[in-house]
Order: sequence, then structure tokens, then C-alpha cells
Amino acid sequence: MGAPISRRGLLRASAGAAAGLALASCGDGGPAIPLADNAKVELPDYVPYKGVKPALAGTKGGVLNGYRHYPADPARAFPDGPPAKGPGVRVMTLTFNPVPPPRSRNPYWRALNEQLGTDLDVEIVPVGDYPNKFSVVVAGGDLPDAMLVLPTASQQPAMFNALFEDLTEHLSGPAVREYPYLANIPTDAWRWTVYNGGIYALPMPRANAGSIMFYRSDRFKERELDPNPGDFKEFQQLCRDVSDPRHSRYALGDPITTLNFMMEMVGGPNIWREENGKFTFWLESEEIKEALDAARKLTQEHLLHPDAYSVVGKFKDWFGNGQIALHYDGNAGWNDFYRQYAQNNKGLEIDGMLAPGFDGGKGSHWAGYSSFAVLAIKKAPKSRVRQILRLANAMAAPFGTDAYKLRKYGIEGHDHERRGTDPILTPDGTTETALPTGFITDAPLSLYFPERPDVVDRQHSFQTRAAEVLVRNPTEGIYSETNAKTFGALKLKTDDVLKGIMQGRDKLSSLDEAVRMWRREGGDQMRAEYEKAWASLHG
Repeated sequence: MGAPISRRGLLRASAGAAAGLALASCGDGGPAIPLADNAKVELPDYVPYKGVKPALAGTKGGVLNGYRHYPADPARAFPDGPPAKGPGVRVMTLTFNPVPPPRSRNPYWRALNEQLGTDLDVEIVPVGDYPNKFSVVVAGGDLPDAMLVLPTASQQPAMFNALFEDLTEHLSGPAVREYPYLANIPTDAWRWTVYNGGIYALPMPRANAGSIMFYRSDRFKERELDPNPGDFKEFQQLCRDVSDPRHSRYALGDPITTLNFMMEMVGGPNIWREENGKFTFWLESEEIKEALDAARKLTQEHLLHPDAYSVVGKFKDWFGNGQIALHYDGNAGWNDFYRQYAQNNKGLEIDGMLAPGFDGGKGSHWAGYSSFAVLAIKKAPKSRVRQILRLANAMAAPFGTDAYKLRKYGIEGHDHERRGTDPILTPDGTTETALPTGFITDAPLSLYFPERPDVVDRQHSFQTRAAEVLVRNPTEGIYSETNAKTFGALKLKTDDVLKGIMQGRDKLSSLDEAVRMWRREGGDQMRAEYEKAWASLHG
């Protein structure tokens, strides 16, 4: 799944109650459907949008298209008029940001509805509250027209079968071409939507690059440091050289993501490794103890922030404010750090570092999930389903179109001002466009940063290098009921042991007992479910 970043970690940790009541009021959705039926599903055709030529071309290996500027004359996304005409559509989804003003006080939202041709009513739930809210709504039976389903929701096959529309006839193979912007979503993202021998949802595409070891290139430059270590020892020296404890400056923050970076150095599995249909968890791998020992050495030298093991939720601030020089975080953080911290941190510059091989040569880079979550549509007449799919298709209108510009940047002169051809959000725009349309569905991500076009070149360069050593998680798009129920709780337990080892509180041998606990409390069952599903898809 890519290195567990703060967003994903939050969802995993808070998901224990998610959908536990999901089928209480609707039965079990009928008899179990054989896993092998999923192998027969024809995924939607992939038809890339070619209306706008990127300045920096993406690749099939996962590098995103890069754009230095928005087109002066954006392509018309809906030449035949508003695409989703009809009754209003109610959607429940989540947000990581403050909730935007309601439609009555949000010109952006009203303009979006006008473009769509329907009243989009979004019930916005803070991310930490979403799993419980989801459980209550599903159990209560009063479903919105469409709702976000997290990977951590339990009983998913039965839930989709009982409550949500089978979209196969609308989207499978060439059928998706009726919705050209959905057809522009890469194939891997659709694997998350397959259940019960059909396509039951829409993906929310994300970047293959997953998480990145960001570094403060301004701090490296001022100390004349090379940000490309050749092995662990050079990385360790780099951490020493960039640290300045007398001025409360350190190399690293989050211990767990530091360990992930060490795992990339030693070539460890991206959470799971598959060999001949057999699955190995990263904590069982041969590489984990070498990675832990390396992370312990960094800790013993005080190269991590002194509060690294006792504080959570501060790592981004430490990085943005210069207290730490390296921070492993999600791909989207690149632009966010500039927007959030550059104003109060003169000269802030950011770049991405790849893990070297532990003893030299190339390391690896963990790929992220190709879809954040999925959007399921409540069972409804075909005409209603088609209207909602047209709305989703509009939400996936790609970079370079007028619809994308409105969806991301709002109304010119109010939500954004133009700098050349690029939209720059105003304070009103930052607030109003926080409507979480990207958690309904979205276009494939693009590399674009209107405030700083030069940043795009760095982002594209990083992704190009990362694609050469990308390691994927073999459980991508495979559902495990045990994983949905136990991953969060087990992660909290095993993380505590890992931190104890890295701090020197516990011996390295304590990992063995942690692995036995993990296996007893769900790990072995999780593995069996993944192996069974894998065999059904690849047998």
C-alpha cells in the first residue's frame, strides 16, 4: 500500500467500527459469490485523454504528466451543455480540511452546480468521524445516492451486493466510453472496485509514487550537502551534517516512516511480498531486522527530533518550520508544504530523496495505492444511475479543461486571480473550493503548481527516478475481511514494539514475539485470505 502515511494511518487506526453494523438491517446480501468470478470481470477500457499536451510527459510506469502552466484557452469539457441534468444528487464523503461554507454562502459551489446541471448536495464528514458515520448511515438504511467507501470498511462483498448498484453493464470494457473522463482513469485504480464478479464502485485515482522522503533543499544548500547519499553510511553522515541540536534542528521526525525509508534501502517488501502465490508480511521478512538496527543507530545518535517518540501529528509542522530537514509523507504534500509554510519560512525549498541501496547501488521505492477509496452508488433505476455516472464523469474532467479549472480553482475574479494563464487561489477561493470533490471521484492526478511552475520539473524528475525502482504491494485491489477488521489495532500494537526497539527500550529479539502476536491475532488469517484471493485471480 505504499508506506503508511498520516492520512492512511489515521484511517486504519480509526476504522474498527467501520461498517460493523453494515448489514444489520438488510440481511447478508444473498449467498456468497465465488472469488473466481472476480477474475472474469472485464475492467473498463483505458482511453487516455489527449486534449492537452503535457510539458513533461508521464509514463505507463506511473510517472504523472507535468504541466508548467494552465492552457490559455481551456478545452470545453461539456460541449453539449450541463452533463448531469436531473434531480439533485446527495453524496456523503469525507474531508481532511475545514468544512467549506454551505451553498447559500458559497458562490463556487453554486457555480459548480450550474455547470453540472443538477443540485449536488454533499454531506461532508471530518475524516476522523467518517468510519462511525458510515456504519450508522449504512445500518440505518437511509443511504445517500452515493457514498465513499473506505478500504477499511468490513463485510464489503456482502454490503456491495445488498446495498449498492452493480455498474458492470455501464462501465465494463467499451461500455465506459460513454463516460470518456471515467475511461481516462488508469486500469489499476479500477481493480479496487471489483466485488462479487462485477464492478460496484468508482475509483478515486492517486499517484503511484505514493510517499516521498522530502528534504529541505534550502537547508542542504546552505550547508553545501549532497542530497544523494550512496548508501546507509552516507545517509547517516548526511543526517549528522544537517543536524544542529544547539539551534533545535534535527534530521528526522517520524520514527515509523524513518523505518519505512530504511526498508526501502534494504529492499524490503512493500507491506507484503508475494512469491509463487505465498505472502510474507514485512515484519516477517529477512530485511526488517537490518532496517530496525539502522533506525536504532539514527535514534541513538539523536538524529531524530527529541520528541519524535512521544508526540504525534507534529511532523509536518516540524518540517515546514525547519525543525527537521527530512520528512516522509504523501505525494500531495509537495505543493501543500509550499502553500502552508513558505510565507513564514523565507527561502523554503523542497525536493524528494530516493533511498539508496543499504550497501550501495540502487535502493527501492514503495508504490502507493492507485485509488484512495471508492464511491458506491445506491441501488436505483437505470436512468438515475446513468445521471449519477454522468455527474461522476464530470467530476473526472481532466487537467486542461474548463471544468477542471472551475472544480479546482473556482470563479475567476473571486476564487482565483490569473497570473499569466495560471489560476492563483484567493483567500475566499481557498475556503470555498475546500468542497471535497476529489473524494467523490477525480481525474488522474497531474503535476501542476501554478504558484511555482519550476517545482513541477523537480516533481517529475523524482517520479521518473522512482519509477525505475518501484516496488508494489501485491495486495493492491484484493479484499481481506480480516485486514479490514484488524489492521488498525494490530498496527498500533506492532508500531509500539518497533518504536521500543528503535529507542533501545526493547531488544531486537522482541520483534519475534510481536510477529507471533500479529499472526495469532489476525495476521495468519489475513495472509490466508490474500493467498486465496490471489490464487483465484491468477490461477
